[in-house]
Amino acid sequence: MERTQRYSRKRDAILTALRATDRHPSAEWLYQNLKEEHPDLSMGTVYRNLNRFRQQGLIQSVGVVGGQERFDAVTSPHSHFVCDRCGEVRDLPDIRLEEDLDRTVGRQYGLTVCRHELTFHGVCPICMQKNSAEEETST
Repeated sequence: MERTQRYSRKRDAILTALRATDRHPSAEWLYQNLKEEHPDLSMGTVYRNLNRFRQQGLIQSVGVVGGQERFDAVTSPHSHFVCDRCGEVRDLPDIRLEEDLDRTVGRQYGLTVCRHELTFHGVCPICMQKNSAEEETST
């Protein structure tokens, strides 16, 4: 028997905050941004709800960046870019993910592949500009 989920203002606030940003926030970022409006919010509540949302398919994990797991409310297939200097995570919606790749990998390795993720790592334009400015001032 499936339990019905009671409405929770905090749960709703966490999901709304996640959907309202393209920053791919961490649990800590969500907690800090919601704490003033919800003083009784705990990190445990944030983590429990993020896990619940992920299980329900409402969000996805982008992975660990700078020691913190980052989340995305966009669950449709898309790629990401992670800046290895500042930790910014960007959506790359126009990178075509090969639809046949799951099937090809499954056949080649005898697996059942349900989905795949593609993440690019490098340096974002802001960090490149900072690096150029630092090089100019050091010469």
